[in-house]
Amino acid sequence: MKYLYILLGFLFFALGAIGAVVPVLPTTPFLLLAAFFFARGSERFNRWFLSTSLYKKHLEAFVRSRSMTRASKVLTLGFASSMLAIAFIATELLYLRLFILLVAVYKYYYFATRIKTIAPDKPRKPSKMMNGRLLSLVEHSRRYILLGVAVNWIGLLANIAAVISIAILLQRVWEGRPTGKLVLVAGSITALALAVRLLCSYLATMLAYRASVNAKKSLRSQIYRKLLKLGSSYRSKVSTSEVVQVAVDGVEQLEHYFGRYMPQLFYSLLAPATLFAVLSFISLKAAVILLVCVPLIPVSIIAIMRIAKRLFRKYWGIYVNLGDSFLENLQGLTTFKIYRADERRHEEMNRAAEDFRKVTMKVLTMQLNSVAIMDLIAFGGAGLGAGIAAYELAAGRIGLWGALAIVLLSAEFFIPLRLLGSFFHIAMNGMAASDNIFRLLDMKAEEEGAAPISEGDIRLERLSFGYEPDRPVLRNVSLHIPRGSLVSIVGESGSGKSTLAALMAGRERDYTGGLAIGGTELSAAAGESIMKHVTWIGHNSYIFRGTVEENLRMAAPQASETDMLEALGQVELREFVLMQGGLSCVLEDQGSNLSGGQRQRLALARALLHDSPVYIFDEATSNIDVESENSILKVIHSLAGKKTVVLISHRLANVVESDCIYVLAGGEVAESGTHTRLMEREGLYARLFLGQRSIEEYVQGGGVYA
Repeated sequence: MKYLYILLGFLFFALGAIGAVVPVLPTTPFLLLAAFFFARGSERFNRWFLSTSLYKKHLEAFVRSRSMTRASKVLTLGFASSMLAIAFIATELLYLRLFILLVAVYKYYYFATRIKTIAPDKPRKPSKMMNGRLLSLVEHSRRYILLGVAVNWIGLLANIAAVISIAILLQRVWEGRPTGKLVLVAGSITALALAVRLLCSYLATMLAYRASVNAKKSLRSQIYRKLLKLGSSYRSKVSTSEVVQVAVDGVEQLEHYFGRYMPQLFYSLLAPATLFAVLSFISLKAAVILLVCVPLIPVSIIAIMRIAKRLFRKYWGIYVNLGDSFLENLQGLTTFKIYRADERRHEEMNRAAEDFRKVTMKVLTMQLNSVAIMDLIAFGGAGLGAGIAAYELAAGRIGLWGALAIVLLSAEFFIPLRLLGSFFHIAMNGMAASDNIFRLLDMKAEEEGAAPISEGDIRLERLSFGYEPDRPVLRNVSLHIPRGSLVSIVGESGSGKSTLAALMAGRERDYTGGLAIGGTELSAAAGESIMKHVTWIGHNSYIFRGTVEENLRMAAPQASETDMLEALGQVELREFVLMQGGLSCVLEDQGSNLSGGQRQRLALARALLHDSPVYIFDEATSNIDVESENSILKVIHSLAGKKTVVLISHRLANVVESDCIYVLAGGEVAESGTHTRLMEREGLYARLFLGQRSIEEYVQGGGVYA
């Protein structure tokens, strides 16, 4: 007997441990039973039990103060009431039923009068099988999800009708009195039910597709709009590869969440209730027992969720890091080759890939184990239904048709939840990805509550900036760019010219000092207002895959065909575009079917359509042919006077006609003035200008041959 007590003690201790992980399973009653059996089985095991963290956390306070939280009371009474209800239905002995009622009354009286209710120390956050925020983000998908549930439910009703009609027909055949009319009716009902089931299956698939497509479209639109709000400085908050992974792979992972998991979740709640209502007319005992067994699958899902959530979060984190590393290595491959660092980076990539392989195998192992558990519950529940049907038939409480109906429909109690478990594993990957999506969507946009920019002068007062705190790129830069002027910024490589352009374009905001446009400090200005007032053109402007018209309309969605052709004419690209098929001319990714000069001129035409008060040209004429360079310079000088133009150029011959030239050296303003005055000073600008001119004259004179 002693060993039996010890065995029962460990059994209830294990159930209590499971209850500590699974929110819907109570902990206190199992641990109380474990304490009872350990105390009677072994003093040594009892001392061990009293020293466990489970006892101290869940039972010690109850034993000392006879108090429980309201949630613990509800769980304990709910579990005990369920067990007593099953026992009450299962037995037919009157004195046992009276005893069960007395136990239930005493239990409720004891909990109401003898056990105090206390507030929880720290509320436990339950695991969620449904993410409300995800559903709130995709309003259009909710309609398709609910329609999918309704269609599946209609299919279930058709299946129930077919099973019952076949069961009644088989009973009549067994009794030896089938009729042609009954066969015709049963066959017609079965055929109609089969057709309805097939139609519902097709409609459910289509609705699932619609739900997932709408959800993905909505999420990607929100991510894109968020990136627009964050502006070009989003890269300081999140890496480009992570944005790509979240917007592409992350959203794709949510396809099964909206298309499969969510409709199945609601259907899994509706199907057992419907089957219980139908089978209760055949055998209330069988219906109750099957219904009580149904929650075992959600319990196992919730238990697995605690482990799966952590594992999938780790999986997605490693996946994102691997993507970051891969993109960085791919972009810097040439540099690694030059410095012979490619082998080391190769080894690092191998280690990262191996870590990803290991966590992927852990995910697969967890999924296979949980599938085995759910299969055991599902098949065991169906077998239990068959056993109950046979028992009730043998006892004469139901007929053959009722037994057949219970046997055939008992599996339907568990199949929806079993499918839910399968979809759950796929959905968990999407839910892990949703954490990254929410993190991106929750990033504070700088333009929120910020001031708009008005047209006016650009002023920099003692501006300093560095990409790293201890390595400043710009130091105490002060300059004035009057409205409608052409101002150039020059200097040797690494002097901070492009960084200064990025600051004036609002691409970087974490500076000290002052940088104002029209009297509005740029660090406090609205990002949308900056993009509206400032146009930045770099040396490698991006041309998107699509038509010329689509690329131009990005700058001015309402532009007419005449406006677009006029802009192309200003950059001397109109005739070329018309020869290639007009505005519908197709461009490859990054404009790869255009020359470097043509790409840059097309980007300039797009900028002209934007028609902003300020234009910043950051090495816009670098690495292009002479014809394109002359066309771009012609446009730049035509803008001067009408727009505020900031020109940054290595080639000093391009800045001679500027209203003012600022010369940077070591992140500071070394000189400023017109070309004539700077040449008269014979300082840094003069040395750079004369050095470049002598090199150009040497090349033009035939000193260098192609």
